[in-house]
Formats: sequence, C-alpha cells, structure tokens
Amino acid sequence: MTDNYPEEQRKIDEMYMRRALELAAKGRGTTTPNPMVGAVIVKDGQILGEGYHIRAGEGHAEVNAFRDAEGKDVTGATIYVTLEPCSHYGKTPPCADKIVEKKIGRVVVAALDPNPLVAGRGIEKIRKAGIEVVTGVLAEASIQLNEVFMKYIVTKRPFVLLKAAMSLDGKIATAGGESQWISCETSREEVHHLRHELTGIMAGIGTVLADDPMLNCRIPGGKQPVRIIVDSHLRIPEDSRLVTSAREYPLVVASTEACDIEKKSRLEAAGVNVLLVQADQNGHVDLNALMDVLGEMKVDSILLEGGGRLAESALQAGIVDKVQFYIAPMLIGGAQAKTPVEGEGIELLSHAWKVSDWKAERIGDDIKITGYIQERR
Repeated sequence: MTDNYPEEQRKIDEMYMRRALELAAKGRGTTTPNPMVGAVIVKDGQILGEGYHIRAGEGHAEVNAFRDAEGKDVTGATIYVTLEPCSHYGKTPPCADKIVEKKIGRVVVAALDPNPLVAGRGIEKIRKAGIEVVTGVLAEASIQLNEVFMKYIVTKRPFVLLKAAMSLDGKIATAGGESQWISCETSREEVHHLRHELTGIMAGIGTVLADDPMLNCRIPGGKQPVRIIVDSHLRIPEDSRLVTSAREYPLVVASTEACDIEKKSRLEAAGVNVLLVQADQNGHVDLNALMDVLGEMKVDSILLEGGGRLAESALQAGIVDKVQFYIAPMLIGGAQAKTPVEGEGIELLSHAWKVSDWKAERIGDDIKITGYIQERR
C-alpha cells in the first residue's frame, strides 16, 4: 500500500476491487493450474470494461477487460486487478505489456503473484513505464481466493482440504456403519461444488471397502476430480464402482512395492493408474512422498474426504492445510461409532492440531466450520 493513501480514495479502490474479486470467483474450478483473477477498468467514475480469467490457456482477466472496453477511450483510466499482472510469455502475452500499450494511467493490485516467473516483475515493468501502481488493496481476500495457487506455485505440492460431515457428538456413522445421510442436502450439494473446484479427491481403502463410493462430481457440466485411493496393500476390489468406472473418471490408486504385482497389472488393464510410492516405517504409503508424486502430476489440490484413519495419518504427516466440517443437529452416540479423525491420536492436548482463522456459518440445517491447520512446534 502506498504512503499518504487518502481515506476517500481507499474506499473507492476497495469498492472496485470487490467487484474485481466477484468476477475472479466466476473462474472457480476452470482456471487450474492458473489463479482466479478479475479486472475492472474505470475512468471518471464509470466502469468501461470488466473481465476475468475464464479458463486455463485462454485470455487473462486484463485482456478480457480490455476486450469488454473495446471502442472506448481507456487512456488514463484505472485498472483494478486482483493479482499482479503477468510479465512473461506463456500461452498468452504479458498483461503488463498490454496495460502499458493501452496507456492506462493507474493500476491498483490486490495481491502480488508468488509465481517465480512474475514475483514483482509485472509491477516493476508497469512502474518503469511511468504508471502509478497501488498494491495491497483487499490483498487478504485475493490470497484466500487463490489459496490453492499460492501454495502450489511455490511448493509444487497439493493444497489439501480435509472435509468431514458429523453429528453434534462427533460421529460420522452409527455403530452399525450407517452414514447416509448425516449432513443435509444443502451441505452435500456444496461438497459436489468442492469436487468440481479441486483437482483431486482422496479417500482411504477402508472407505472403499465399506461404502463402494464413486467419488465423482454430480453437478451438471462439473469438472470431474482425479479420484485418489490410498491403498498400501492393493486391496481395492476389481469389481468396485471405482475400478469399473476408471475409464470414465480418472482413478489413481497409491500403493507400495509390496503390493500384488499381478493385481496391479489387472487394475492397469482396467484403466487404473497404480502408483507405487515409498512406504513409511509402518509399511503404509508415505503420504509426503505421495504429495510429491501428485504434485509432479499437476494435481494442485486435494479434497480429503474419506476415512478417519487416513485423516489422522494425513494430519500426522503434516499435509493438511485446511479443514471444513459440516455438523448436523443430531446425536448418534456409541463408543464404537466412527469419528472423523481416528488412528492413534495424541496423548497430550499440547500436541493437538490447532485450527486458526476459523469461522462458523449456517448452511441448510447444518453448521459449517472452516479453518486452517497451524504448524505444530
């Protein structure tokens, strides 16, 4: 943010940046591996053009905003962009060059781009052309919108969201195993939007054996996630719905070198991508090693949706970034009824996984709680 920023101007800039953020969010689920970006061109208090990044490989937000303003004089106008304009050639030309070429008078940016190919170079190029640049306007909102991109572009590892639906007393199923449906219809519909937005969905083999799920996105026209099953001993049934639909919906099964090689060959013949990942000290798939492999496969985000044991292993491995729990207004009870996080757990409360920046909101009949896992010290 620049010094001596007049309060009236700050309010104006935030108003137009909110509109740019609204536009950016329209690209949810379709811009991967690129970020969601929105742009608004304003002159003399009038919006001349708007745009957002619709789909990876197509025009960036700034280009689409200029296209929307075609035939109008944008000389000296202000352009509001939710993420730093790019300065490098990729599938499209640099947006920073387009801004200079159009003789824009002022550029207001929400967040800087952590992409090493950009990382301040876009702003530097614009400033060198004599154009005023203001940064940091609603930066936190832009960063949160692109939390997947912000992590993946720097670490090349997936952003992991742990999701669970549970009763008020913390049960995800009855003692007899019934779990459909604890959460309300509105919550379940939102989860399908998450499956559309995120690149992969992950579950443990226990969930597969118990529920025979499909793990696909059921939104009409929605993007199908890569289905990822952690199956250390390759126990997945060859007649399961996951395997029999592998040619229709991508399926990755992560196992270890100790698996049945003949079964691996049969699964691969059925269209399954079987990954042999190094084992941890317990002979199970090393989840950190799996994250590295999935990152190399361009899986930038994962919805961790199935299995209390896998959830605990993921927390122990430190791969979970965010949690999203749906709490239904019911009590189930039962000492043997399953909970969202199982495994060995912790012995001391000081070792618990703390959740920060959490918020709670009503969704249908449920309460949704989201927050971020703090690093354990």
